[in-house]
Amino acid sequence: MQRHAGDDELARAALRTAAPPSPRTPHHPPSSAYAISTRGLVKSYPGPEGTTTHAVRGLDLDVTRGETFAFLGPNGAGKSTTIALLCALARPTSGHATVAGADVLTRPHDVRRRVGMLFQHSAVDPDLTAEQNLHIHARLYGLSRRDARGRTAEVLETAGLAERRRSPVRTLSGGMRRRLEIARQLLHAPSVLFLDEPTTGLDPHARAQVWEHLRALRERHGSTLFVTTHYLEEAENCDRLAIIDRGRLVAQGTPLGLKSAIGDDRIVLRTGDDPAAQRVVRRIAPPERAVSVEADGIRLRLPGGSGWIPRLCAALEADGIAVHAASATPPTLDDVFFHHTGRSMDATPAVRPTAGVAAETGGGR
Repeated sequence: MQRHAGDDELARAALRTAAPPSPRTPHHPPSSAYAISTRGLVKSYPGPEGTTTHAVRGLDLDVTRGETFAFLGPNGAGKSTTIALLCALARPTSGHATVAGADVLTRPHDVRRRVGMLFQHSAVDPDLTAEQNLHIHARLYGLSRRDARGRTAEVLETAGLAERRRSPVRTLSGGMRRRLEIARQLLHAPSVLFLDEPTTGLDPHARAQVWEHLRALRERHGSTLFVTTHYLEEAENCDRLAIIDRGRLVAQGTPLGLKSAIGDDRIVLRTGDDPAAQRVVRRIAPPERAVSVEADGIRLRLPGGSGWIPRLCAALEADGIAVHAASATPPTLDDVFFHHTGRSMDATPAVRPTAGVAAETGGGR
């Protein structure tokens, strides 16, 4: 049977602790406003020739109970390493973190019992049925045979897979398999569900289905969902998000709030003579505004961009420069990332750690 090392570690850790409460009653951590809270969280690895690789650098983060929170960053930014720390699968080099009311350093077993973890790569056995996969996982978490059967039926219904419960996993679509893996992490009623790149490799339709399922989970059970992703459109589905770059938290807030903080629209003008048009636009635009010539035309940022377009087009035409296209676009999350890091999300991968959790969780993404 195929297994994922980190996934089994969560189950084995649960068995090493006291028997879990009833599977139908979620764990209730001590009274706190936050499902996740970190202060100064650091994870470092020894590098070549005595150097040190910093995967996570001084992370301060608060996630409210019941919200859907996105951890946004490019591959190699430190997302998966952070999740490993929060799930008590790796020890922080320094700093503090509490998850579901338990400290990851002093009470790691409690943390593992109270969280669910969906890894990037599939950890279900393709030759077993959906029902068999869930039943085995429930038993690994210490549920009795009776409770395992009942809980398996419940989560299959929640995932919309009850009619396919006896189907071998290899016969399910990509979206169904992902919903099955999410269902597997709900068997022990976790307080916090971590989802590491939950829709990687899925087509757009399957990705939309997975997100519809996640929204239903949150509405039905009040689950706290912590999602890592490098898909900008997925972060738009979340209540709040944090942007991590090279192990550092560079911004956090609601998607709308982060975009509104930038304020300026992106204006793109495609003309018959872009270098000449650049000189004209520079005369009209405020002097502190950069005007660049890119592959798709002239670019600049201005507040109220749509109101500037008629003025810019009139000036260009007065100078005999034909305007072929003009657009003004409100800020996007990629613009937010660029604003805080100086590059696009897809531009530069960060350095990945070379030891420890990197091998388990995808290289510290």
